[in-house]
Amino acid sequence: MKCSHNKRNHFSPSGSDRLTGVMKRLIKDARHKVFLILDNLRVHRAKVVKAWLEENRDHIEVFYLSAYSPELNPDEYLNCDLKAGVHGGKPARKKGDLKKKNRSYMCMLQKKPARVKKYFNHPSIKYAA
Repeated sequence: MKCSHNKRNHFSPSGSDRLTGVMKRLIKDARHKVFLILDNLRVHRAKVVKAWLEENRDHIEVFYLSAYSPELNPDEYLNCDLKAGVHGGKPARKKGDLKKKNRSYMCMLQKKPARVKKYFNHPSIKYAA
């Protein structure tokens, strides 16, 4: 596993290793081929990722969003919701407070799948629903 050096002098898995790890978990118990939509983040097109996808092409297929088209990316709707939720209420004064607000908001969203499902109601995102 490749590792990258982070600011705290710890070693952590590289982005491509994290992504292939996520994809392994996606296909592990899938009964059908997984279709995954990714944006154009550099790590999504890394050689390691492409090689892994080629080895697992019977189990997973990736589709890439057009470059510079955030309106097509469901993640952007989540980001907007998260920012609105985190910036509401008492402002976070410390990094730890901001992390806590983020985590709390994401946990709330996990308990409200109908809210997350609404991200996919926008005409630009319906392709992913």
